[in-house]
Amino acid sequence: MSDLTNIIIKEMKELLTPSTIIPIIVMAFIFGSMGNMMSGIGEELEEKPVIGLINEDSSELSTIVTDILNEHAEIIYEGNNIEEGLEKIKEEKATALLVIPTNFSENIYADEPGEIEVYWIMKGAGIMDSISSGVVDGLIYSIEEEISKELIKEGEYSDIVLNPTVKKETTIFKDKELKGLSPSAISGILVSQSVMVPIIMMMIIMMAGGTVISSMGMEKENKTLETLLTLPVKRSSIVLGKIAGSAIVGLLMAIIYMLGFGYYMSSLGMSSEIDLAAFGLTLGMKDYFLVGVSVFITLLAALSLCMILGTFAENYKSAQTLNLPIVLLAIVPMFLTIMKDFDTLPLLLKIVVFAIPFSHPMMAMKSLMFDNYLLVLSGIVYVVIFSAAMMWIIVKIFSTERVLTAKISLKIPKFKRR
Repeated sequence: MSDLTNIIIKEMKELLTPSTIIPIIVMAFIFGSMGNMMSGIGEELEEKPVIGLINEDSSELSTIVTDILNEHAEIIYEGNNIEEGLEKIKEEKATALLVIPTNFSENIYADEPGEIEVYWIMKGAGIMDSISSGVVDGLIYSIEEEISKELIKEGEYSDIVLNPTVKKETTIFKDKELKGLSPSAISGILVSQSVMVPIIMMMIIMMAGGTVISSMGMEKENKTLETLLTLPVKRSSIVLGKIAGSAIVGLLMAIIYMLGFGYYMSSLGMSSEIDLAAFGLTLGMKDYFLVGVSVFITLLAALSLCMILGTFAENYKSAQTLNLPIVLLAIVPMFLTIMKDFDTLPLLLKIVVFAIPFSHPMMAMKSLMFDNYLLVLSGIVYVVIFSAAMMWIIVKIFSTERVLTAKISLKIPKFKRR
């Protein structure tokens, strides 16, 4: 066997380790799952939306509305009682209840927009959760087009032909009745208000966690860890000192990033112009305190987990590949919390998201806006238990010589040189 072949095998042996292979497999699985999720969007767009309809107007223009909705939507309620209709669509988990008032056609012929009352049932606050309401919005736009064509046929050429209808929207979401807001508007508000924490948490976990793992690899490579362990200092003090120091630096980084990112978002005009206080969607001091506690506890959990991973780093080079599991655990919940609401996730995915400790501060702000304290408090308790378990494990590792000898490697058959 040639020298070139031996060098190639040597490099492959150094690079092909579980710490490099497993994250790649997991990443491929995640991208595949995301692809399935995205393909599901197309299927949902093609499905008929489930709605309720109350038509109090018996004119030809209102018939256009009912004809289009009967053809392109599944109508589960047709009556004349709004409260009864709302109960029915809530029970059937439908998208909306549309009400055509008695003066619908009369207003249009009087050069005033015909009002269509829409009662939205919002299931979740993620970007993907407003797809069904977008389909219904498309049907209302089609209704407006058909009414415009009918008015032109009848010889009506006033300005009302361009905009013959107007929506009066009310969204019901998590026991809150938000008048004047559509699901897409609420989703946009919540994303703009709560997107900061997921992105900041992802960046802090990646940077602070990577620093801890790399530091462990360098200390092993330079033999400074071995020297530190020979000093008359409790192993638990070494662990807690490393975690506390890294946590303080991580919090400083979080504050700096939050200020910078907040300015960046406001400069792009992503701050909401809607008065959130009028809809009860603001956070108080108690809520911000809970978010801060969740962030700090999660940072401790991340650093403890990173220290465990760092014990398997043989040197600085191998430490770089051990960052990948942390990166994946930070990216997955960030993506999911922005795209989907926790309440609308499938049960299995809910369990996975809840089990990832980094998810909880990412969901905290959105949950607290709708007084979902149970999810936030249970998340804090879970992360505290997770952090304590990780600290206990790392203290046990540091109390033995395994902290110096632990490593992960994938054995490749050695070829003898002929």
